Amino acid sequence: MQWVQVYDPLGSAVLSPAMAGLPIIVLLGLLVSGVSAPRAALAGLAAALAVAVLGFKMPVTAAVAAAAFGGCFGLLPIGWIVLSAVFLYQLTVRASQFEVVKHSVIAISPDRRMQALLIAFCFGTFLEGAAGFGTPVAISAALLIGLGFTPLYAAGLALLANTSPVAFGALGTPIITLAKVSGIDEMALSQMAGRQLPLFSLIIPAWLVWVMSGWRGVKGCWPAIVVCGGSFATIQFLASNFHGPTLVDVFGGVGSLAATAGFLRFWQPKEIWRFPDEKNTEQAAGRPLRPTVNRARVVYAWMPWVLLSLMVFLWGWPSWKTFLDGGKPERPNCLAGIGKLSFEAPWLDGVVYRTAPVVEVPPGGDRAARPEKAVYELNWLSATGTGIFLAAVLSTFWLRISAAVFLSEFARTLYRVRWALFTIACMLALAFTTKYSGADATLGLAFTHTGWLYPLFAPLLGWLGVALTGSDTSANALFGSLQRITAEQLGLNPVLIVASNSTGGVMGKMIDAQSIVVAAVATGQSGGEGRILRFVFLHSVVLALLVGTLTLLQAYLLPGVIPKP
Repeated sequence: MQWVQVYDPLGSAVLSPAMAGLPIIVLLGLLVSGVSAPRAALAGLAAALAVAVLGFKMPVTAAVAAAAFGGCFGLLPIGWIVLSAVFLYQLTVRASQFEVVKHSVIAISPDRRMQALLIAFCFGTFLEGAAGFGTPVAISAALLIGLGFTPLYAAGLALLANTSPVAFGALGTPIITLAKVSGIDEMALSQMAGRQLPLFSLIIPAWLVWVMSGWRGVKGCWPAIVVCGGSFATIQFLASNFHGPTLVDVFGGVGSLAATAGFLRFWQPKEIWRFPDEKNTEQAAGRPLRPTVNRARVVYAWMPWVLLSLMVFLWGWPSWKTFLDGGKPERPNCLAGIGKLSFEAPWLDGVVYRTAPVVEVPPGGDRAARPEKAVYELNWLSATGTGIFLAAVLSTFWLRISAAVFLSEFARTLYRVRWALFTIACMLALAFTTKYSGADATLGLAFTHTGWLYPLFAPLLGWLGVALTGSDTSANALFGSLQRITAEQLGLNPVLIVASNSTGGVMGKMIDAQSIVVAAVATGQSGGEGRILRFVFLHSVVLALLVGTLTLLQAYLLPGVIPKP
């Protein structure tokens, strides 16, 4: 059976996109209104299935298969990352070592603004570059909550910080995917993204501080903001323009962390900023703002997080992932058929066909250019969550935690995140149903009617894609070809327009339902997803519009910054 997607099922440029966006409206509307995330996700999935079957005339079997396919992807790799990250954090708390970690960060600076820059931005950037896929939000939010940040701010700041690095996350996977899908040179796309995002890498640290403490707070620590954002932006520009997309965030994250921490050894804000409800609590309790820490104890307490960083980086390295997956097809190794298992989704793989203008159809070719693949890869060994779980296992030995405590804590963590895993599975099921029904393309095509203003809206298409799928990589795979086709039809530079799909998409990362749930779980706010969404939504929209404005200026006033493929 073959089914060709239809992108205007209602024959209206207004009604068809409105129908396509109904599941997202249901999901976000329920979250904002205070409905629990599991119920909102389930309702959104039901709406997506109804729209797919009744509105887009997708076969029922294919729609159900798409939902099941997405649900499996939600559990592995996404859910596995969340479970492992929260488990590692709980182990350090159980071993009474997180207090030492907390005091070591306070010893660098007791100022909450500086702590947010170090953990959410610098360390989060490194995690994004090494692993991506929710890892930085899960880890950064857990660290911030452990440091004493309020749950809402811990979640919101981790989400806000996880923006400008996303296009180069997971060792450059989004840009690499975008190059494959669009047919544009990978280095050219890396360079173009590297001529847009550094500006926002300068802005985001200041934005974080402004959200926390207002303009007065920004004024009080602007030298640290400049060092933090400036060091990362410089490395991001140089690495993306002269090396490529793979190690941009890894170098940038480590470099900005070292530069900021080193700078804070010689400079501190004149006024130590704390959240209003915690001011002077340390003095009242007779504790110093900057406690003295024992270096040996600090090294001992930080070792689980060092192991985490090493494992995340190793598990993101392409050659190591290939080894764990069983080697290359032409050169299999001893793990072939063990490390990664592939399953074709029944009633879905090769059934759904995308067509013009979403994909390029050869002259004289069939209306449907190619079938959509639906192969679930159970890469349980090379999944990032497995690397984090291994870090937890090694930390158990390091912290001298007994096997009984290890197992009981894992069971307790699994029980704690059970509904979060269900929610993530439902949200990914919604995203996959939207993708395979063609509703995502219907929404995307609505942006292509903007004519000469399209450079403003091209990044918003990427933003929409990430908000729908939870992944800049997925959004690039979704809309990369469409962006190039539209650019060529409108006489615009395809390098700029295609790259803007990824750079605009990064601003949608903070509002995608998957990231919201991950942040909620990491900060113990199950049921508070709506509050987190309201906290970050306007920031996401404004930043996406700023990327669109920059793209518009580069298209017509600054075309010289666009690299030649």
